[in-house]
Amino acid sequence: MRKNIVFYFSDQQRYDTVNDRLTPNLMQLAGEGVMFDNNITCQPVCGPARACLQSGRYATQLGCYWNGIPLPQDAPSLAHYFNNAGYQTAYIGKWHLASDRLPGIGLHCEKTAIPTEKLGEYQYFRGADVLEFTSHGYDGYIFDEKGNRHDFTGYRADCINDYALEYLDNCDKDKPFFLFVSQLEPHHQNDHHCYEGYKPTVDDYRDYPIPDDLTFLKGDYEKSYPDYLSAINRLDYNVGRLVDKLKELGIYDDTVIIYTSDHGSHFKTRNPEYKRSCHEAAVHTPLIIRGGEFTGGRREQKITSLIDLPPTLLSMAGIDIPDDYMGMDLAGDISQREAVFIQISEASNSRAIRTDRYKYSVRDAAPVGYIHGKANVYFEDYLYDLEKDPIEKHNLIKDPAYTEIRQHLKSVLIAEMTKAGEKKPIILPAVKVRKK
Repeated sequence: MRKNIVFYFSDQQRYDTVNDRLTPNLMQLAGEGVMFDNNITCQPVCGPARACLQSGRYATQLGCYWNGIPLPQDAPSLAHYFNNAGYQTAYIGKWHLASDRLPGIGLHCEKTAIPTEKLGEYQYFRGADVLEFTSHGYDGYIFDEKGNRHDFTGYRADCINDYALEYLDNCDKDKPFFLFVSQLEPHHQNDHHCYEGYKPTVDDYRDYPIPDDLTFLKGDYEKSYPDYLSAINRLDYNVGRLVDKLKELGIYDDTVIIYTSDHGSHFKTRNPEYKRSCHEAAVHTPLIIRGGEFTGGRREQKITSLIDLPPTLLSMAGIDIPDDYMGMDLAGDISQREAVFIQISEASNSRAIRTDRYKYSVRDAAPVGYIHGKANVYFEDYLYDLEKDPIEKHNLIKDPAYTEIRQHLKSVLIAEMTKAGEKKPIILPAVKVRKK
């Protein structure tokens, strides 16, 4: 019997926010499944990360290296493969792969219904292209696959989860389903310039310890962290509600649940906003898989990537993995992997790798990353020894003691870039040492 699959996706959630106090329901899933302790996004920006996840390819391969570039029509989504395999497919929440902000295109549906042909072939849809534009922490509206508007009242994470529960109640129980739940929390509310937690519990986190990687830098974490944690705790509550529904319907043991996030948050410590950085706070995300081959309460220390999830999902359903998928099936052997690859855009045009021990990053000379998505020449930017410096306080990019390590990491990065279809770049030494 083929397994049902629920993919539960948060937005902007740091890796260190999954624990017994904050997320007991996620910890229960981890206790039944596998927690991947070193999961890294391949693109710390919302839209590009989603494009990678839906297509199995890197952002530059798709042309989706900025927010506001839609998933190409010739890039089959996950739903395409699941539909062809006889699955029911449903998408709930934030899509962020339809509107096009490139000059001369002009398809803007950030606040309006998404055209059917831009929904990635999902059969059932309850969401919005840019959910933060159609809602706030409380109240808002979404659309269905026919373009009908649905208003909701209450905490947004609760309401988005309600749509998922409604789908589970009404789907055909004689066919397997692939349900993608894309929450916006704990992402900041753009027009309010702040995080918006679940009001009854925000005060519970006023004295919660600030992560060490933030405390030596200026940012807005002291103001924002309680709301951020409250939102994550409420996501966990809703994961628990979804698990309860699966049990009520008698299909929990027949369902694989995956929980992860598109990227993290550094709370304006590494640049003027929350992400778009190579640092652990921005790229290191939670990943829990429970069900199928992922059982036993194991904790996996080997590095994994968001780009691994498309092949892993298809493998779970017995679907052949396309040749152009860039990631690895996490049910297979990943022991020989040395590094995962990260493309960074918008704030800078950067490339990075993360190994078990090191972080190595380069960037081009442009002041921001909106000028182009690729370059022929890069400069070394960051090197961190995560074993000695897990909070990334000391940039070693010009430290002579790390010359040989830096040269090796450069060769690994170049190999990852060319594997992703990029032209072999020239990487020059750092112009200056960055303080952060």
